[in-house]
Amino acid sequence: MYMKSSTSGARNMLNSRSNSEDQLPIYPHSELEEKDIFLRESLVIVRNQSRLMKIYLDKGEFKEGLRCASNFLGELKTSYLQPKSYYELYMAIIQELHYLENYLYDQFSNFEQTENLYQLMQRPGNIVPRLYLLITVGLVYIKHDGSLTKSIMMDLVEMCRGVQDPLRGLFLRNYLLTLRSILPDTLPSSDSDDDDEWGNVNDSVDFILNNFTEMNKLWVRMQHAGHSSERSLREKEREELKILVGTNLVRLSQLDSVNTEIYQRTILPRILEQVISCRDAIAQEYLMDCIIQVFPDEFHLQTLDLFLKSCTRLQSEVNVKSILISLINRLAAYHQRNEELRADWVVPIKIHLFDVFSHQIAVIVRVRTEMSLEDRVGLQIALVNFAQNVHPDKIDCVDKAFETTNRLLENFGIYSRQVNEELYKLLWKCVDFYDDILVILMIKNFSKLISKLDFGYREELALHMIKKILKTESIIPTDDQVDVILEMLSPLIRDQNDEPEDGITFEAFSEQQEMVGCLIHQLKSDDLDMQFRILEVAVKHLKFGQTERIKITMPTVVFQLLKLAKKFKKNDENWNEKCQKVIAFCSLTIELIARAELPELALRLYLQAAMVAGEIGFSNYEAVAYDFMTKAFLIYEESISDLKEKVAAITMIISTTESMSFFNEDNAEPLRTNCAIAASKLLKKTDQCRSVLKCASLFWSGKNDNKEIRDEKRTLECLKKATRIASQCLGNVVQAQLYLELLNNYLLYFERGNSLITTSMFNQLITKINEVLPSLDKSEETTALEAHFQRTQARIKQKAGFEVSFSEIKI
Repeated sequence: MYMKSSTSGARNMLNSRSNSEDQLPIYPHSELEEKDIFLRESLVIVRNQSRLMKIYLDKGEFKEGLRCASNFLGELKTSYLQPKSYYELYMAIIQELHYLENYLYDQFSNFEQTENLYQLMQRPGNIVPRLYLLITVGLVYIKHDGSLTKSIMMDLVEMCRGVQDPLRGLFLRNYLLTLRSILPDTLPSSDSDDDDEWGNVNDSVDFILNNFTEMNKLWVRMQHAGHSSERSLREKEREELKILVGTNLVRLSQLDSVNTEIYQRTILPRILEQVISCRDAIAQEYLMDCIIQVFPDEFHLQTLDLFLKSCTRLQSEVNVKSILISLINRLAAYHQRNEELRADWVVPIKIHLFDVFSHQIAVIVRVRTEMSLEDRVGLQIALVNFAQNVHPDKIDCVDKAFETTNRLLENFGIYSRQVNEELYKLLWKCVDFYDDILVILMIKNFSKLISKLDFGYREELALHMIKKILKTESIIPTDDQVDVILEMLSPLIRDQNDEPEDGITFEAFSEQQEMVGCLIHQLKSDDLDMQFRILEVAVKHLKFGQTERIKITMPTVVFQLLKLAKKFKKNDENWNEKCQKVIAFCSLTIELIARAELPELALRLYLQAAMVAGEIGFSNYEAVAYDFMTKAFLIYEESISDLKEKVAAITMIISTTESMSFFNEDNAEPLRTNCAIAASKLLKKTDQCRSVLKCASLFWSGKNDNKEIRDEKRTLECLKKATRIASQCLGNVVQAQLYLELLNNYLLYFERGNSLITTSMFNQLITKINEVLPSLDKSEETTALEAHFQRTQARIKQKAGFEVSFSEIKI
């Protein structure tokens, strides 16, 4: 008793401080600290009074025990505590009330003989402790006599109207829900008398719904209490208390006898009526989500239309998108769980569910004009996810959602980065969902949505798609499909208008283009005519790329065309005409490369095309091959200026010309002659010497009509010209290298039977080498030259032992 009086004194001091604006604070505490002190004092009172209650009850002094219970229940009268603190106090008190409940249950027969418990519970003067005690006694009565259930339930739910303070009323009515364990949970029977006394599930539903309605009203009323400057504080407190209101819906869902009919006819309409009529955005958003989460999915399937229609009547501040997405995701997950079990609902729902969602979402978007574009797009994304999970084989459902999304974006015109990001996630997930990229191509509006993305997102999505194609080794078998896929991949194929100036690194760029080159190999069809059309479409897209792109991607197309021409010859009766057509298109493609300022690459491809044309042997192959060689020469003369590139280019031309065996003399002679002239016109003497030396093989190993020409005179002319050029070179090391190369070439053609080569020519070269080598400084290079010369001499000596012609060479 001393503790109670001391805490009451402290309580009075706190109250007097809050009520007196003129006085200085008694304690140097903040308001939060004062409330914490207040809570601790209340908990002390609860512990002391509950201890006394137990002592009195154990002694059989029930009225004294009841007085102690009333004392600690009186602590719940306060409105000073915040919700979290009040909840802590509430839980401490409820724990003690359970002791009282068990005591009353055990001693129930004694009370019936002496005095009615209900009359005893009327003694507390304050309504809050009195109602807590009445609920406790009501629970005991119902446990002993189930026939009183219905009347007690209705009495208690009405009596609780006496507490209209939101905080106290919410917790009181939450305690009222402890009756859930003894609520009637049976369907109505044929005996109406029993139902009137004992009640049935309908009475339990009515009881909980009435309690829910009153609790929601109290909860909403909190929003309008106090000054407008405390709005955020009130919203925070409401957030902490919302679970008390939602508990009513949880209790409804726990009634086993509630079936689809009861839910559809009674429960959902009354809940929605209260949700809509309260006109409070916080309550509406929370309760609509509660409905989705606590009730079974089968109930949602049967009441989907009603629920969705009610969404149009919610306050404008309510985030309808999150509510709908939550419902869509839940039903999609339900479908996935039940599809494995092949439940009965799967087939009919697959037919209608998407259409219901799509129609109602369209209505909601039309009615709620304030809905942002982000939310509208978000709903379509949820629809796509639903369609893919529930209707994975119905591409038209996905396409319908994409069409709606595209129309939304076109109507708004300008949209935020958030919209771009949501759209990007949607398209990315769509690519991931389908194993076959051809399914994506069947979604007609997919490419339209890609075009709505910013460049960065388009590029990332294009990379994701191309990686998916290469990883799965997907084949794109028609020209129309190739046209669509390359348009989707346009950020990787050609420069974009909205592409930022500070682009990616060269390494990343090269990696992208290499992937595009690999993609070309996946654009193929077993139908050769279709394959040609596919490559035409590929060139149509790739030709708009800049030089750095074309350099990597276009050669792949050229080689695919040359490969296709060979296939036509093997597999098509009309191969002659078709091969000419393919080779002609190949020539145009190489011209695109040349115009892109890639002369060396174009030259190589012209030479390759000339060889393939001769290999196939269609009707005018020789003229076509000669034209390719001519274009290669023109590029060499007009477009290549770098010395190293010119040497490499003429070397390739010489090698290609030598390997061609199908030219007649009229075509072969100009090519050989031009090679020799071009070789002699190189700037550096060393390059001239070596290139002219290579030309010697043209006049010996070169072929006319598949026969080696073995022109001794022209071969020797090249050797002599190379010797003269070598003598003009400065530097003993260079001269020694060239003379050794010349000596070995003379030896080669002498062994092959060139009768115009004499031993005196060998002797002259050997003399020059002997003059130059001793003058060289010792180094690894000169040592290698000496070793090379010694091996050549050994070869000559070996040959001299068998052939008289070699014996006159002086070593």
